[in-house]
Amino acid sequence: MNPNRFVPQAAGMSRREFRTVGAAAGAGLTLGIFTGETAAQMSGPGKTAGAASTAGSFEPNAFLRVGKDNSVTVVVKHLEMGQGTYTGLPTLVADELDAAWSQVKVVGAPADAKLYNNLFWGEAQGTGGSTAMANAFEQYRQAGAAARAMLVGAAAERWKVGPDSIVVKNGVVSHASGRKATFGELADAAAKQPVPGAVKLKDAKDFVYIGKHAPRTDSRAKSTGTATFTQDVKLPDMLTAVVAHPPRFGAKVKSIDAAGLKDVPGVRYVVEVPSGVAVLAANFWTARKGRDALKIEWDDAPAFKLSSSDILAEYRKLAATPGKPARKDGDAAKALAGAAKTLDAEYEFPYLAHASMEPLNCVVRLDADRCEVWNGEQFQTADRLAVAKTVELKPEQVSLNQLFAGGSFGRRANPQSDYVVEAAAIAKGLATQGKLGVPVKLVWTREDDMKGGYYRPAYLHTFKAGLDASGNVAGWQHRIVGQSILVGTPFESMMVKDGIDRTSVEGASTLPYVIADLTVELHSPTVGVPVQWWRSVGSTHTAFATESFVDELATAAGKDPVAFRKALLAKHPKHAEVLALAAEKAGWGTPLAPAKVAGARRGRGVAVHESFNTTVAQVAEVTVTPDSKFTVDRVVCAVNCGLAVNPDVVRAQMEGGIGFGLSAALYGAITLKDGMVEQSNFHDHPVLRINEMPAVEVHIVASTDKPTGVGEPGVPPIAPAVANAIAAATGKRLRKLPLSLA
Repeated sequence: MNPNRFVPQAAGMSRREFRTVGAAAGAGLTLGIFTGETAAQMSGPGKTAGAASTAGSFEPNAFLRVGKDNSVTVVVKHLEMGQGTYTGLPTLVADELDAAWSQVKVVGAPADAKLYNNLFWGEAQGTGGSTAMANAFEQYRQAGAAARAMLVGAAAERWKVGPDSIVVKNGVVSHASGRKATFGELADAAAKQPVPGAVKLKDAKDFVYIGKHAPRTDSRAKSTGTATFTQDVKLPDMLTAVVAHPPRFGAKVKSIDAAGLKDVPGVRYVVEVPSGVAVLAANFWTARKGRDALKIEWDDAPAFKLSSSDILAEYRKLAATPGKPARKDGDAAKALAGAAKTLDAEYEFPYLAHASMEPLNCVVRLDADRCEVWNGEQFQTADRLAVAKTVELKPEQVSLNQLFAGGSFGRRANPQSDYVVEAAAIAKGLATQGKLGVPVKLVWTREDDMKGGYYRPAYLHTFKAGLDASGNVAGWQHRIVGQSILVGTPFESMMVKDGIDRTSVEGASTLPYVIADLTVELHSPTVGVPVQWWRSVGSTHTAFATESFVDELATAAGKDPVAFRKALLAKHPKHAEVLALAAEKAGWGTPLAPAKVAGARRGRGVAVHESFNTTVAQVAEVTVTPDSKFTVDRVVCAVNCGLAVNPDVVRAQMEGGIGFGLSAALYGAITLKDGMVEQSNFHDHPVLRINEMPAVEVHIVASTDKPTGVGEPGVPPIAPAVANAIAAATGKRLRKLPLSLA
């Protein structure tokens, strides 16, 4: 790949410059400049614990407190962005505490990695990788059990009875003598009890809430409009900021003509920051009109200028050459040379935008010795450090208020803390002009979000595989070409080994099928398009490529796709189990109902994939009409996620993941023309509509294993299942996303 054509960094990330830019005479804006270093490149409904602590409450640990009003407030360390953490983690506490579900309240944890770190990430606080339930399962149960033991101890002392004779049920502590007390009545006494170490946890047979139905704690607030998202934050004297970003990644501001602002009353400031030019006003619409009135000349000399077709052409050249080995079993080349039949295939994947319903936003208030942030905060530790460096304070001087997020799909956990740093940079620019303490709400429009980069990378996969005379796989060669999302981030040292970004090859290098001679190779070119993780990360492309190609092999071997997979899954019983369950529930092998449209054809397709330690199989049913259009009519999903703490949440996440993945499979694509993103909003980047959503059945494998993730694993299998169903109906293999028969 030509290094002069592919540049590694986005615009303005090498240094920090904040300018308050003067407009033409009469605009009333001031002129100033601040120069500093770059920010580090690293990684309750609207309420954060700490600020909301109840006076005199019983707080046995960092994760819950019992109020004298008999409330049980659970401090949730993970962002609630729709995936159910504000229900799942309180379920663990309430069950071990034996609280009444009606007592439970939820607040978000403050930024404190020592108390609220993700146990799978070391001393770092954040939400991602479908780890919220998995890392907190025993921690939150222990928190509830410890509080219960202290309440029981307090009651035993008060009633002068043995602790073993006391019963706790539905938020009431009682004794056979008839004495009883609520948690609130025992709160003061319980606070004086010694905090126990490890406490014996319940047996599964004694669970009250775990594995059963518990209403979501956030449903009412979200349904009535009382839930607080970042966009809802209103502070005294707050200004709204809208930023003009360069149309090409890597471009820089050359000049600014603010004369047009004289026709936009209400614009207060224009601040140049490393990522672009911010316009501030008392409300969004005025700031937006002010931004549109600016005339900015961009320096495109360092900018990325290639088109999507150029990138794909370069990728094809790389795919024709050996890559770095991600997995090597046996001798694939020798096996292929001796195969009775060989098959080749190429699969294309575009860049994908996260496109969450709530575009990126953040509120920052900077004072002389303190910076406060309000945000749907997914990456507390990284964002806190980055903000602190941007505003030149210590991390402990930066506080983060946890709010709901209207989706993320990975975007809010940006390794560069990009939009959070942008908000802090604007506040810093104002502060240099003596405007301390002015709250700034940064708002990205849908267009800003769509064109702003940090996409799921584009990828190209190539395969060559062989079959012996009996239709068994004889050799498998798989090459992957695509940008690394980890190189240049703090995660590189942990997750890139021998040049292999494991997120680029997960699902391919971990292929569960027993194939004696197998190679997986990777090329990770440097391209000047900012990228990052996207819901289910590498599995978004590896699942489609591998499960589509396995299906092709089954057809070429003249074997049933389910039976063909089962024969290769001898070493992976969980895969085989969910595959069999999905096939059974879908009626695999039985005739489909006739199509309702004359001349239409119907087909079933299957896919099975593991991501985040959760195994999911899906069977899709499609109808293809004579005009080469198709609908996805039904999806049957089987999931093994260990113990299903909240079965309703598991089902919802599978259903949502299927809808999200299907949306990408049918429509998702970010394309570039001469370095500029062609999409801007949902008119040219459509998403799945409600009338296009298939009927979905979710079947959860009963398990006593510890819970694994469910926020992402429902996404990967849907695209290959649909593509395989289309192939079953038409005989045509679709190897490019988004899917199209045209």
